[in-house]
Amino acid sequence: MPRPISSLRQIRGVAAVLLTGSLLVGGLLAAPAAASLPTAATATTAVRVNQVGYLPDGPKRATVVTTAAQPLTWQLRNASGTLVASGATVPRGADTPSGQSVQVADFSSYQQAGAGYVLTVDGSSSVPFEIRADLYDSLRSDSMAFFHHQRSGIAIDAALVGPSYARRAGHLGIAPNKGDTSVPCQATACDYTQDVRGGWYDAGDHGKYVVNGGISTWLVVNSFERAKRAGKEAALGDSTLRVPERGNGIPDVLDEARWELDFLMRMQVPEGKPYAGMAFHKIHDAAWTGIPTLPDQDAQPRELHRPSTAATLNLAAAAAQCARVFRPYDAAYADRCLSAARRAWTSAQANPALYAPDSDSTGGGAYGDTQVTDEFYWAAAELYATTGESAYRDAVASSSWHTAADAFSPYGFGWADTAALGRLVLATVPNRLPATDLARVRSSVTAAADGYLSRMATQGYAVPVPADGYFWGSNGEVANDAVVMAVAGELTGDARYRAGALETLDYLLGRNALGLSYVTGYGETFSRNQHHRFWAHQLDASLPHPPAGSLAGGPNSALQDPVAQEKLAGCAPAACYIDHIDSYSTNEVAVNWNAPLAWLAAYAAERTSTGGPPTAACAVSYTVNNVWSTGFTATLTVKNTGPTAVEGWQLSWTYAGSQRITSAWNATVTQNGTAVSARNADWNRAIAPGATVSFGVQGTHTGANPSPTAFAFNGSACA
Repeated sequence: MPRPISSLRQIRGVAAVLLTGSLLVGGLLAAPAAASLPTAATATTAVRVNQVGYLPDGPKRATVVTTAAQPLTWQLRNASGTLVASGATVPRGADTPSGQSVQVADFSSYQQAGAGYVLTVDGSSSVPFEIRADLYDSLRSDSMAFFHHQRSGIAIDAALVGPSYARRAGHLGIAPNKGDTSVPCQATACDYTQDVRGGWYDAGDHGKYVVNGGISTWLVVNSFERAKRAGKEAALGDSTLRVPERGNGIPDVLDEARWELDFLMRMQVPEGKPYAGMAFHKIHDAAWTGIPTLPDQDAQPRELHRPSTAATLNLAAAAAQCARVFRPYDAAYADRCLSAARRAWTSAQANPALYAPDSDSTGGGAYGDTQVTDEFYWAAAELYATTGESAYRDAVASSSWHTAADAFSPYGFGWADTAALGRLVLATVPNRLPATDLARVRSSVTAAADGYLSRMATQGYAVPVPADGYFWGSNGEVANDAVVMAVAGELTGDARYRAGALETLDYLLGRNALGLSYVTGYGETFSRNQHHRFWAHQLDASLPHPPAGSLAGGPNSALQDPVAQEKLAGCAPAACYIDHIDSYSTNEVAVNWNAPLAWLAAYAAERTSTGGPPTAACAVSYTVNNVWSTGFTATLTVKNTGPTAVEGWQLSWTYAGSQRITSAWNATVTQNGTAVSARNADWNRAIAPGATVSFGVQGTHTGANPSPTAFAFNGSACA
């Protein structure tokens, strides 16, 4: 189904709506409109956690929906019911996006692996969850397998996906298909046919779109490129995914991306034709197909739609990235990609304002975009990063987006807002930009990530999007923001960026206004009726639910489908979601939403503790030097008990009381709720084996002032 622009340029006339009335679960406020939702989307507890669980060395926070104004006691029990940790919640009061009154429980200092943990607050208990290092291994695989399920032009083999998801190849010209092997253009667009088989079905329909395929492919390939920089690419390598190409010596993630890249290059206008080198904007049915309809049963005529500058630049960017990342594995294919990228760039320069109209939305989404300077910047950045050529460097440097303050918008990046992708490329891929230029680009990444972290700190559910950011595909926006935070962590070694990225998974997997995991197959209650033509069990019991790892679009306060309008009227922005197959504006799937989820899952699954400085054995002492009725001072001393020197350190702990740090010396200290993090100063960055470093804090408290008992040093537990 068509998806309006989810970007800064979208008109956002829907204001945040506060609830005028709330349901009760166990005497506490529950999710708005939950009573009208199907079973899978009904909140069962007021204690909202990541229903899959938490990493041992990662953040562990839960949101409690409650009218209580004073801190509440939280208790963490293991599977046998034994109390293993406890503390006090932090009241947050009214949370505008959710329309709820909430408090936050932080149990990050508890790091013991196990299953069946339950968090209890004021008589209400969370769903059981796990704490383990391999928590996201299966999500890494399943979220990436989504793309294989979405492949067009190939049979989906039961041996790879199971009998429920096996299906015949679609759109190969085998009746009743009209096929994608010889597709004519819409009237006046061209007078020939084109073979545009393959690629991924974009979403719940049978359309294939270059502008959405471009950014999705970029994210899939970038996930591998980032992992390779971190030395963690083996987990995405050959024979790691359920794809037919496994065992061919090429990383499976790149094999999957190649299926779409081949399609994108087939969408390029041939030499000798008008607009040669440009890319057709999209290919889909002449009219909307019914739901459900399996791909091989689609009888609609297929049409190519006029080339566009935006599509052409998506091709240029994705193909240039392909040329760089594929070269160690298939040099001939890398050359083919680079040739296509150069041709696309040249053609886009010759046709800089060929826009796809918003009115072209019969049978497929319009994906209209009349501002393409950001796509020019992204494509130039990719071509420069791959070739190092001065022409592309000049295109980067002369772009207004190279110094623009809003390349990273408050709403993240998306298919119509791609300048941020150019910044991410330039910040991470070695290039010959001037040092001051490179420093500014990298600083823009960390500044954007700081903005997302600041927003998360002010919200009860720690979401990086603003209250008016719950639009079509908001879950993809959340995951995109996590990508930015993760890259900021890579650039700086600051563990709080990794913590922020991980905490977005908490939101997607159950710590949200509805107490629902938006990822099929993950959590106690999860989305299972996403809008889709052949994962349509809600309409036909012989068809499956979406496969595990499929991400629902998420809350959309604009209520842009009849089901949402009927069932969700008056919803708070973060609660405007219903798990119904006909709610295409809140519950569709799409490649550009699953792509950042797959990127994030691969990142979260890595066995690095923080993505920051190296870990070391350690011992910590916390000494209260002075305490008075409302304040205290304390000294913390860290000893390196390991055999090697520490170069850069970060110490984290959680207060069990109401303590708030107001100042610090000899370290940079930040606090989020009850969680505190201290980073080294420049002069005490190194700690030799057996050496110590000390720093001090001053803070306020009300009531008791208990000392913390558990510390993490560079992400690992300390004695």
